[in-house]
Amino acid sequence: MRTLQARAARAGDELLAALNEPGEALAAAALAIARVEYPTLDPEPYLQRLERMGEAAAGRLHRRNGADAARGDQRPAIATLNAYLYEELGFSGNREHYDDPRNSFLNEVLDRRTGIPISLAVIYLEVARRAGLRIEGVNFPGHFLVRIPSTTGDEDLIVDPFHSGALLSEVDCRQLLRQHVGDEAFDPALLATATRPQIVVRMLVNLKRLYVRMRSFPQARFIADLLLAVDPSALSELRDRGLLAYHMEDFGAALRDLEAYLRLMPRPDTADGHDAPADESQEASESSQIWEHVKTLRRRVASFN
Repeated sequence: MRTLQARAARAGDELLAALNEPGEALAAAALAIARVEYPTLDPEPYLQRLERMGEAAAGRLHRRNGADAARGDQRPAIATLNAYLYEELGFSGNREHYDDPRNSFLNEVLDRRTGIPISLAVIYLEVARRAGLRIEGVNFPGHFLVRIPSTTGDEDLIVDPFHSGALLSEVDCRQLLRQHVGDEAFDPALLATATRPQIVVRMLVNLKRLYVRMRSFPQARFIADLLLAVDPSALSELRDRGLLAYHMEDFGAALRDLEAYLRLMPRPDTADGHDAPADESQEASESSQIWEHVKTLRRRVASFN
């Protein structure tokens, strides 16, 4: 257990160093995340592979799309990049084994050439940027996308890296939202640019949820450590890390995290005598449950002394 925590601390340092580098590169951060399963992973061969892929894509774009690029038409460039990534190299979305954790690790996605929307998007972004394309991530609900901003005042182009780089219209995005979220109303703000920390957090949250479903609590706790390294103020992650430690019977660590969570959690203001809103009532119920855990943990920890 302690070895895994030490590994998480080292991976957290690597992750923060990658996020503090200038620019929008994602590969080093993604490879730091992979240390949950691959503690001795050497990132350099994978970074070099992405460099070579970017150079190859740049060569194809230069040969085939020079005139189109000069006119500001990005569609041929996307078609060329898609042909390189999906036809030549054989990348594809892993529909049959979507919940395989390997789909979330950049080294495995590069080796196996299959992944989930966000991991394939990382490769798409990294290769496209190295090839000279201006490109951004889109934190779309349930299905990560990328965007090529317009240089001519036309609409931006929305690309789905999971489905072989398909171009999506607004109608397609609405359908995608219904598929993954349900009846939530479409809002163009859902297509806002995702920052590098937001992309990394989404990768981590996806992976933590997967490990929890698999009941792989040590790995889920490792990811919770990384989430708190990225954002120490994330109270929900502090709570979850405490609950994971509880599941693992690391009662001292669980008590520290859950006590800190209760201490830092904002208290709903009901001094005016009105009923608390539904979300505040839910938070109060959750706090009550956490408090019961804390009381149990205090008894357990006291019995060890």
